[in-house]
Amino acid sequence: MSCTIDKILTDARTLLERLKEHDTAAESLIDQSAVLHRRVAAMREAGAGCADQVSAAAGPTPVSPRQGPGPAAERPDPSRLRPHLVLAQENTQIRDLQQENRELWVSLEEHQDALELIMSKYRKQMLQLLEGRKREDAEPVLKVHQANSGVR
Repeated sequence: MSCTIDKILTDARTLLERLKEHDTAAESLIDQSAVLHRRVAAMREAGAGCADQVSAAAGPTPVSPRQGPGPAAERPDPSRLRPHLVLAQENTQIRDLQQENRELWVSLEEHQDALELIMSKYRKQMLQLLEGRKREDAEPVLKVHQANSGVR
């Protein structure tokens, strides 16, 4: 298995591009989850405000002992169920986004670890290459020095 510097650099560039893409995706998910969180909070406030207004406006409802609770009393108001369903659906979406966000962070960390490993191997090979060149460059000078010192 031949490992050239060009291949290492190409792999490092590819990993860097992927890391940037994952980072962008993670930032986007964070922004989306923040927007959803604000929407949920606003819906909760609106739902609580509507429930308070409806119960205050309706007041106590007298039930005739002869009639008993009718079908209207058994059925909940559909306008009150709707925000609950929307909130439940958005909660599911938020959980999914949070899970995807966690997975992206794990992936990002794995890519960073891989990039660190590649870069450490690259630095090691470059150090070995430079040390080898220093020896090659020093040999002619050393031979000349030995030749000159042996003549004297």
